[in-house]
Amino acid sequence: MKIVCLDLEGVLIPEFWEEFSKKTKIPELMKTTRDEPNYDKLMKMRIKILKKNKFGLKEINKIVSKMKPFKKAPEFIKWLCKRAQPVILTGSYYDYIMPLMKKLNYPFLIANTLKIAPNGEIIGYKLREKDGKIEMVRRFQKAGYEVIAIGDSFNDVKMLEGANKGILFKATQKLIEEKKEMIHAEKFEELKKILQKIL
Repeated sequence: MKIVCLDLEGVLIPEFWEEFSKKTKIPELMKTTRDEPNYDKLMKMRIKILKKNKFGLKEINKIVSKMKPFKKAPEFIKWLCKRAQPVILTGSYYDYIMPLMKKLNYPFLIANTLKIAPNGEIIGYKLREKDGKIEMVRRFQKAGYEVIAIGDSFNDVKMLEGANKGILFKATQKLIEEKKEMIHAEKFEELKKILQKIL
């Protein structure tokens, strides 16, 4: 059995913070790991903005509940489940991402947790572990699995390079140019064709 480790945002669903930025009209929240590779810096900025604007978990959940996976993403996960074991490795948070997991038919998810005050205010975050994506890839490999990794941004690079095979999907042109040695795809049909050869 092969394991296919996928990033979540930008690969299967829209970037949550970009959606939140559009709905709240706060342009600073449009930044993602594509723009700022330093995740701690990025999250601290987001939490500061949320506090300043009095947005808590309630407001976040309201927006998440209306979000949808990318077109054909649920069908792609269903297709993949028949051929390999998909695992979602994400920097997102269990606290708000589960409604979208339901729309993807609940694939195996490894995420992080937010620190939430009793009033619903986001006061911090807790990573499951540092470099969680590549650490999980290594554990799967140690257990005897061949790992294919799929990601779209700079924070996926360690995972992509550490896997037996790394695939860029819906990546920025800058990342594609920097990682010319990696296969890349823009559409799920292209991704299926690449995976069919590997699986």
